[in-house]
Amino acid sequence: MAIDLAPISLPATADAEQFKDFGREILGVNPGEMSEEQMKEVHDLLYKYSILLFRNVVVTPEQQYNLTKSFDPSSENHGHGNDYSKTPGRKLFELNAIPGVPQVKLIGNGTVYNHAGLSEAVLKHPSHTTFHKTHVSAEDTAKGITRFQRWHMDAALYDLNPPRVTTLYAKVVPQGPHQTVRYDDGTGDELEMPLAATAFVSGKTMFDILPSEYKSIVVRGRVKYSPHPYAWMATAHALPTGLGIVSEGLEMPDDELPLWDEDKIKVYPMTWKNPVTGELHFQVHPCGVRELFMDPLPSAASRKGALYPDGAHLTNLQEVRDLLYKMQRPAIAPSLVYPHDWRENDLILFHNRGLLHSVVGELKTNQIRAFHQCNLAASDEPAGPTPEDVRKYA
Repeated sequence: MAIDLAPISLPATADAEQFKDFGREILGVNPGEMSEEQMKEVHDLLYKYSILLFRNVVVTPEQQYNLTKSFDPSSENHGHGNDYSKTPGRKLFELNAIPGVPQVKLIGNGTVYNHAGLSEAVLKHPSHTTFHKTHVSAEDTAKGITRFQRWHMDAALYDLNPPRVTTLYAKVVPQGPHQTVRYDDGTGDELEMPLAATAFVSGKTMFDILPSEYKSIVVRGRVKYSPHPYAWMATAHALPTGLGIVSEGLEMPDDELPLWDEDKIKVYPMTWKNPVTGELHFQVHPCGVRELFMDPLPSAASRKGALYPDGAHLTNLQEVRDLLYKMQRPAIAPSLVYPHDWRENDLILFHNRGLLHSVVGELKTNQIRAFHQCNLAASDEPAGPTPEDVRKYA
């Protein structure tokens, strides 16, 4: 018996045509008690629609972990590892692990008491003010102006492989007026959002809207991330859109990073192939990239108007970042952003290898937000474009 679906509610700002195959609400199914047949259907639906929403469901941490693991049965560790105290370079991700299920983390804002076996947890909602080079003024913040904090996928980007899926379960959702995201990049772009929404953009759309000369680059391209990229970028500052780092030479020097091995540094294709639809998703975490490689054009490809027809290896950070920004920025336009308006007991599954997302908003210490997050470092690396894809787009 097929699972019943409904479209997710899009804001008036969204381009409905671009979102026609994005996001579905699953009706009448308990995500913690699905049959094997239902689970197989949910698996395929996630890769088809990128986000699946279950409204008003009760899910235990154990059920959330088992649901997440079902997408990759060989996976075990949280996407950034389980034991942060013994893992060099991972202190930036010391999150509150749910007792007995360390792969499920309590994230959010404010002080939470007696929650899922934790007697007390002090949570802090990530803010652009601790990461961006420039900040929204205190006066504008009081008026509800905010920014995207950082566009990213959930991934360590060193040693561990990016999770296939992330599950987010809303236990306590703060209430308050909508806020306005200001891009502050000279475009005048703004986007109204619910308080503390999670913003998503599609990697498929990011690829589909590229001009042909950039499609050619990303199907031929690979990115090399920094060792311990979150430690590396922690001393630097982000652009006001949250889509990359300002090149000021403030990144942590390699000899000051936690101990690292060259063979654990990640080099990934710029486009990742959807395992169900076969479509390509432009999947690059712009903040952690250090180098960019491009293969030469295939011998039969036209060189007219081609960029880097003979291939390239870009090592200048400014050049790498400028090129990535030029290609990725169109996909975070207001009409292409889905901000999820959370309700308590919402469970969202999202295709972590097919989307970028960002935390949004400013919260006061008394505005409690408590979510359970689970993602598992994958048992495999993401698959890149096939030779046929390269011939088609290069």
